[in-house]
Amino acid sequence: MVADYRLNKKNKWDHISARLGYRRFNHLVKPGLYSLGKPSPVSPVFVTSNYTLSFDALRSSISGIDGYILVLDTKGVNVWCAAGKGTFSTTEVIKRVQEAELAQVVSHRRLILPQLGAPGVSAHEVQKQTGFKVDYGPVRAADLPRYLANGADPEMRKVRFPLKDRVVLIPVEIVQSFIIMAVAALVLFLMGGLVPALMAITIVLTGTVLFPILLPWLPTKDFSSKGIILGLMVALPFIVNTVLNRGTDPYWLTAMFSVAEALIIAPGVGYLALNFTGSSTFASRTGVKREIFRYIPIMVAMFIVGGVLLTTAAISSYAGWA
Repeated sequence: MVADYRLNKKNKWDHISARLGYRRFNHLVKPGLYSLGKPSPVSPVFVTSNYTLSFDALRSSISGIDGYILVLDTKGVNVWCAAGKGTFSTTEVIKRVQEAELAQVVSHRRLILPQLGAPGVSAHEVQKQTGFKVDYGPVRAADLPRYLANGADPEMRKVRFPLKDRVVLIPVEIVQSFIIMAVAALVLFLMGGLVPALMAITIVLTGTVLFPILLPWLPTKDFSSKGIILGLMVALPFIVNTVLNRGTDPYWLTAMFSVAEALIIAPGVGYLALNFTGSSTFASRTGVKREIFRYIPIMVAMFIVGGVLLTTAAISSYAGWA
Protein backbone atom coordinates (compact mmCIF):
# COMPACT_ATOMS: atom_id res chain seq x y z
CA MET A 1 0.00 0.00 0.00
CA VAL A 2 1.10 3.54 -0.72
CA ALA A 3 0.62 6.63 1.47
CA ASP A 4 1.03 10.31 0.69
CA TYR A 5 2.69 12.98 2.78
CA ARG A 6 -0.03 15.49 1.98
CA LEU A 7 -3.39 15.72 3.69
CA ASN A 8 -6.30 16.31 1.35
CA LYS A 9 -9.72 17.85 2.04
CA LYS A 10 -11.19 14.45 2.88
CA ASN A 11 -8.50 13.89 5.50
CA LYS A 12 -9.09 17.32 7.02
CA TRP A 13 -12.84 16.76 7.19
CA ASP A 14 -12.17 13.41 8.83
CA HIS A 15 -10.12 15.21 11.49
CA ILE A 16 -12.91 17.71 12.13
CA SER A 17 -15.55 15.00 12.43
CA ALA A 18 -13.28 12.99 14.75
CA ARG A 19 -12.77 16.04 16.97
CA LEU A 20 -16.55 16.46 17.13
CA GLY A 21 -17.08 12.82 18.02
CA TYR A 22 -18.97 12.03 14.81
CA ARG A 23 -18.83 8.30 14.03
CA ARG A 24 -16.26 8.09 16.79
CA PHE A 25 -15.02 4.55 16.16
CA ASN A 26 -14.99 4.77 12.36
CA HIS A 27 -11.87 6.84 11.81
CA LEU A 28 -9.82 3.89 10.65
CA VAL A 29 -6.84 3.13 8.46
CA LYS A 30 -6.41 -0.35 7.03
CA PRO A 31 -3.65 -2.15 9.00
CA GLY A 32 -0.55 -3.19 7.11
CA LEU A 33 2.62 -1.83 5.54
CA TYR A 34 2.59 1.49 3.68
CA SER A 35 5.36 3.05 1.63
CA LEU A 36 6.08 6.79 1.63
CA GLY A 37 8.01 8.44 -1.17
CA LYS A 38 10.51 6.08 -2.79
CA PRO A 39 11.72 3.85 0.04
CA SER A 40 14.65 1.48 -0.31
CA PRO A 41 15.74 -1.53 1.78
CA VAL A 42 17.60 0.84 4.12
CA SER A 43 14.68 3.21 4.67
CA PRO A 44 13.27 3.59 8.22
CA VAL A 45 10.16 1.75 9.38
CA PHE A 46 7.75 3.72 11.56
CA VAL A 47 5.03 2.01 13.59
CA THR A 48 1.70 3.63 14.45
CA SER A 49 -1.95 2.90 15.20
CA ASN A 50 -4.76 2.69 12.67
CA TYR A 51 -6.51 5.78 14.02
CA THR A 52 -6.63 8.27 11.15
CA LEU A 53 -5.39 11.22 13.23
CA SER A 54 -2.36 9.22 14.44
CA PHE A 55 -1.58 7.93 10.95
CA ASP A 56 -1.99 11.37 9.36
CA ALA A 57 0.10 13.09 12.03
CA LEU A 58 2.93 10.67 11.32
CA ARG A 59 2.90 10.79 7.53
CA SER A 60 2.54 14.57 7.34
CA SER A 61 5.38 15.07 9.84
CA ILE A 62 7.96 13.12 7.82
CA SER A 63 7.33 14.87 4.52
CA GLY A 64 10.20 14.28 2.14
CA ILE A 65 11.54 11.27 4.04
CA ASP A 66 11.42 7.98 2.15
CA GLY A 67 10.26 5.24 4.45
CA TYR A 68 7.66 2.73 5.53
CA ILE A 69 4.76 2.96 7.96
CA LEU A 70 3.65 -0.23 9.69
CA VAL A 71 0.07 0.30 10.84
CA LEU A 72 -1.17 -1.83 13.72
CA ASP A 73 -4.80 -2.79 14.21
CA THR A 74 -5.70 -0.83 17.34
CA LYS A 75 -9.44 -0.75 16.54
CA GLY A 76 -9.26 2.91 15.60
CA VAL A 77 -7.76 4.00 18.92
CA ASN A 78 -4.79 6.37 19.18
CA VAL A 79 -1.35 5.12 20.20
CA TRP A 80 -1.33 6.11 23.86
CA CYS A 81 -4.85 4.91 24.64
CA ALA A 82 -4.34 1.74 22.60
CA ALA A 83 -1.16 0.96 24.55
CA GLY A 84 -3.18 1.22 27.74
CA LYS A 85 -6.05 -0.86 26.36
CA GLY A 86 -3.73 -3.58 25.06
CA THR A 87 -4.27 -3.19 21.30
CA PHE A 88 -1.01 -1.35 20.60
CA SER A 89 0.77 -4.42 21.86
CA THR A 90 3.71 -6.78 21.60
CA THR A 91 1.53 -9.41 19.94
CA GLU A 92 0.17 -6.97 17.38
CA VAL A 93 3.62 -5.64 16.46
CA ILE A 94 4.93 -9.18 15.97
CA LYS A 95 1.89 -10.14 13.92
CA ARG A 96 2.16 -7.17 11.56
CA VAL A 97 5.91 -7.57 11.08
CA GLN A 98 5.44 -11.20 10.14
CA GLU A 99 2.39 -10.67 7.92
CA ALA A 100 4.13 -7.85 6.01
CA GLU A 101 7.23 -10.08 5.60
CA LEU A 102 9.18 -7.03 6.68
CA ALA A 103 12.45 -8.94 6.84
CA GLN A 104 12.19 -9.35 3.07
CA VAL A 105 11.38 -5.67 2.50
CA VAL A 106 14.17 -3.96 4.44
CA SER A 107 17.76 -4.97 5.05
CA HIS A 108 18.02 -3.40 8.52
CA ARG A 109 16.33 -4.71 11.65
CA ARG A 110 14.97 -1.59 13.34
CA LEU A 111 11.44 -0.46 14.15
CA ILE A 112 10.74 3.11 15.28
CA LEU A 113 7.78 3.16 17.67
CA PRO A 114 6.19 6.24 19.24
CA GLN A 115 7.32 6.76 22.82
CA LEU A 116 3.72 6.78 24.08
CA GLY A 117 3.30 3.24 22.77
CA ALA A 118 5.98 1.89 25.11
CA PRO A 119 3.60 0.79 27.92
CA GLY A 120 2.01 -1.76 25.59
CA VAL A 121 5.09 -3.24 23.94
CA SER A 122 7.81 -5.53 25.24
CA ALA A 123 10.79 -4.57 23.09
CA HIS A 124 12.88 -7.63 23.92
CA GLU A 125 10.01 -9.97 23.04
CA VAL A 126 9.50 -8.27 19.67
CA GLN A 127 13.22 -8.69 18.91
CA LYS A 128 13.16 -12.29 20.06
CA GLN A 129 10.18 -13.17 17.84
CA THR A 130 10.99 -11.08 14.75
CA GLY A 131 14.66 -10.13 14.89
CA PHE A 132 13.71 -6.45 14.77
CA LYS A 133 15.04 -4.10 17.44
CA VAL A 134 12.54 -1.63 18.86
CA ASP A 135 13.63 1.99 19.14
CA TYR A 136 11.30 4.49 20.74
CA GLY A 137 11.06 7.75 18.87
CA PRO A 138 9.97 11.12 20.26
CA VAL A 139 6.66 11.85 21.96
CA ARG A 140 5.50 14.00 19.05
CA ALA A 141 5.62 12.98 15.40
CA ALA A 142 6.70 16.51 14.48
CA ASP A 143 10.11 15.82 16.07
CA LEU A 144 10.81 12.76 13.92
CA PRO A 145 12.95 14.51 11.26
CA ARG A 146 15.21 15.88 14.01
CA TYR A 147 15.21 12.49 15.74
CA LEU A 148 16.34 10.75 12.55
CA ALA A 149 19.09 13.29 12.03
CA ASN A 150 20.47 13.62 15.55
CA GLY A 151 18.84 11.00 17.75
CA ALA A 152 16.67 11.72 20.76
CA ASP A 153 17.26 14.62 23.13
CA PRO A 154 15.58 15.36 26.50
CA GLU A 155 13.09 17.81 24.98
CA MET A 156 11.74 15.11 22.65
CA ARG A 157 11.09 12.84 25.61
CA LYS A 158 9.04 15.33 27.62
CA VAL A 159 5.33 14.65 27.74
CA ARG A 160 3.40 17.90 27.64
CA PHE A 161 -0.30 18.76 27.80
CA PRO A 162 -0.37 22.45 26.78
CA LEU A 163 -3.44 24.64 26.40
CA LYS A 164 -3.72 23.92 22.68
CA ASP A 165 -3.87 20.17 23.29
CA ARG A 166 -6.41 20.61 26.07
CA VAL A 167 -8.69 22.96 24.15
CA VAL A 168 -8.87 20.64 21.15
CA LEU A 169 -10.61 18.08 23.39
CA ILE A 170 -13.48 20.39 24.27
CA PRO A 171 -15.72 19.99 21.17
CA VAL A 172 -16.00 16.20 21.41
CA GLU A 173 -16.70 16.38 25.16
CA ILE A 174 -19.48 18.94 24.62
CA VAL A 175 -21.03 16.91 21.79
CA GLN A 176 -21.01 13.74 23.89
CA SER A 177 -22.61 15.51 26.85
CA PHE A 178 -25.02 17.77 24.97
CA ILE A 179 -28.07 15.49 24.84
CA ILE A 180 -27.79 14.55 28.52
CA MET A 181 -27.32 18.23 29.42
CA ALA A 182 -30.30 19.35 27.33
CA VAL A 183 -32.63 16.67 28.72
CA ALA A 184 -31.53 17.27 32.31
CA ALA A 185 -31.90 21.03 31.93
CA LEU A 186 -35.39 20.67 30.43
CA VAL A 187 -36.60 18.26 33.13
CA LEU A 188 -35.17 20.40 35.92
CA PHE A 189 -36.67 23.54 34.40
CA LEU A 190 -40.13 21.95 34.31
CA MET A 191 -39.73 20.64 37.86
CA GLY A 192 -38.01 23.55 39.57
CA GLY A 193 -37.60 26.50 37.24
CA LEU A 194 -34.61 28.31 35.80
CA VAL A 195 -32.05 27.88 38.58
CA PRO A 196 -31.99 24.05 38.61
CA ALA A 197 -31.77 24.04 34.79
CA LEU A 198 -28.83 26.43 34.94
CA MET A 199 -27.17 24.14 37.47
CA ALA A 200 -27.26 21.25 34.98
CA ILE A 201 -25.84 23.43 32.21
CA THR A 202 -23.16 24.80 34.54
CA ILE A 203 -22.04 21.33 35.60
CA VAL A 204 -21.54 20.17 32.00
CA LEU A 205 -19.90 23.32 30.67
CA THR A 206 -17.61 23.60 33.69
CA GLY A 207 -16.56 19.96 33.45
CA THR A 208 -16.02 19.96 29.69
CA VAL A 209 -14.81 23.51 28.98
CA LEU A 210 -13.47 25.25 32.08
CA PHE A 211 -11.76 22.20 33.56
CA PRO A 212 -9.39 21.42 30.64
CA ILE A 213 -8.54 25.11 30.32
CA LEU A 214 -7.78 25.59 34.02
CA LEU A 215 -6.30 22.12 34.66
CA PRO A 216 -2.67 23.11 35.44
CA TRP A 217 -3.69 25.84 37.87
CA LEU A 218 -6.22 23.91 39.93
CA PRO A 219 -4.87 22.67 43.28
CA THR A 220 -4.32 18.98 44.20
CA LYS A 221 -2.93 16.23 41.99
CA ASP A 222 -5.95 14.06 41.15
CA PHE A 223 -8.30 15.06 38.35
CA SER A 224 -11.38 14.23 40.44
CA SER A 225 -10.40 16.43 43.38
CA LYS A 226 -9.44 19.22 40.98
CA GLY A 227 -12.91 18.92 39.45
CA ILE A 228 -14.63 18.91 42.85
CA ILE A 229 -12.76 22.07 43.85
CA LEU A 230 -13.70 23.75 40.57
CA GLY A 231 -17.29 22.61 41.09
CA LEU A 232 -17.37 24.25 44.53
CA MET A 233 -16.08 27.46 42.97
CA VAL A 234 -18.77 27.62 40.28
CA ALA A 235 -21.40 26.71 42.90
CA LEU A 236 -20.71 30.00 44.70
CA PRO A 237 -22.91 32.17 42.41
CA PHE A 238 -25.81 29.78 42.98
CA ILE A 239 -25.27 29.93 46.74
CA VAL A 240 -25.11 33.74 46.66
CA ASN A 241 -28.31 33.81 44.61
CA THR A 242 -30.01 31.53 47.15
CA VAL A 243 -28.93 33.67 50.10
CA LEU A 244 -30.06 36.89 48.42
CA ASN A 245 -33.42 35.56 47.26
CA ARG A 246 -34.39 33.67 50.39
CA GLY A 247 -33.95 36.46 52.87
CA THR A 248 -37.30 35.77 54.50
CA ASP A 249 -36.63 32.05 54.99
CA PRO A 250 -35.19 30.65 58.21
CA TYR A 251 -31.43 30.37 58.21
CA TRP A 252 -31.56 26.58 58.36
CA LEU A 253 -33.64 26.39 55.17
CA THR A 254 -31.37 28.78 53.28
CA ALA A 255 -28.35 26.80 54.49
CA MET A 256 -29.98 23.55 53.37
CA PHE A 257 -30.54 24.88 49.85
CA SER A 258 -27.00 26.28 49.69
CA VAL A 259 -25.28 23.10 50.88
CA ALA A 260 -27.43 21.03 48.52
CA GLU A 261 -26.36 23.14 45.53
CA ALA A 262 -22.69 22.72 46.42
CA LEU A 263 -23.05 18.96 46.97
CA ILE A 264 -24.78 18.49 43.60
CA ILE A 265 -22.58 20.71 41.44
CA ALA A 266 -19.17 19.72 42.85
CA PRO A 267 -19.36 15.93 42.25
CA GLY A 268 -20.97 16.50 38.85
CA VAL A 269 -17.97 18.54 37.73
CA GLY A 270 -15.62 16.09 39.46
CA TYR A 271 -17.05 13.17 37.51
CA LEU A 272 -16.64 14.95 34.17
CA ALA A 273 -13.11 15.95 35.17
CA LEU A 274 -12.31 12.29 35.83
CA ASN A 275 -13.09 11.58 32.17
CA PHE A 276 -10.09 13.68 31.15
CA THR A 277 -7.70 11.12 32.64
CA GLY A 278 -8.24 9.20 29.40
CA SER A 279 -7.26 12.21 27.32
CA SER A 280 -4.19 13.35 29.22
CA THR A 281 -0.79 11.74 28.99
CA PHE A 282 -0.28 12.79 32.62
CA ALA A 283 -2.38 9.92 33.92
CA SER A 284 -1.20 6.33 34.35
CA ARG A 285 -3.37 3.24 34.04
CA THR A 286 -2.91 2.26 37.69
CA GLY A 287 -3.33 5.86 38.82
CA VAL A 288 -6.66 6.17 37.01
CA LYS A 289 -7.94 2.92 38.58
CA ARG A 290 -6.89 4.13 42.01
CA GLU A 291 -8.58 7.47 41.45
CA ILE A 292 -11.82 5.81 40.28
CA PHE A 293 -12.04 3.57 43.34
CA ARG A 294 -11.14 6.44 45.66
CA TYR A 295 -13.39 9.21 44.36
CA ILE A 296 -16.43 7.64 42.70
CA PRO A 297 -17.94 6.52 46.06
CA ILE A 298 -17.26 9.99 47.50
CA MET A 299 -18.88 11.75 44.54
CA VAL A 300 -21.90 9.44 44.57
CA ALA A 301 -22.36 10.05 48.29
CA MET A 302 -22.08 13.83 47.83
CA PHE A 303 -24.62 13.80 45.03
CA ILE A 304 -27.11 11.64 46.96
CA VAL A 305 -26.85 13.76 50.11
CA GLY A 306 -27.20 16.91 48.00
CA GLY A 307 -30.26 15.52 46.25
CA VAL A 308 -31.89 14.53 49.56
CA LEU A 309 -31.17 17.96 51.08
CA LEU A 310 -32.51 19.78 48.03
CA THR A 311 -35.67 17.67 47.94
CA THR A 312 -36.24 18.09 51.67
CA ALA A 313 -35.67 21.85 51.49
CA ALA A 314 -38.01 22.20 48.50
CA ILE A 315 -40.78 20.21 50.24
CA SER A 316 -40.31 22.18 53.45
CA SER A 317 -40.51 25.48 51.60
CA TYR A 318 -43.52 24.43 49.51
CA ALA A 319 -45.42 23.04 52.49
CA GLY A 320 -44.71 26.09 54.56
CA TRP A 321 -43.02 24.07 57.33
CA ALA A 322 -40.41 26.75 57.62
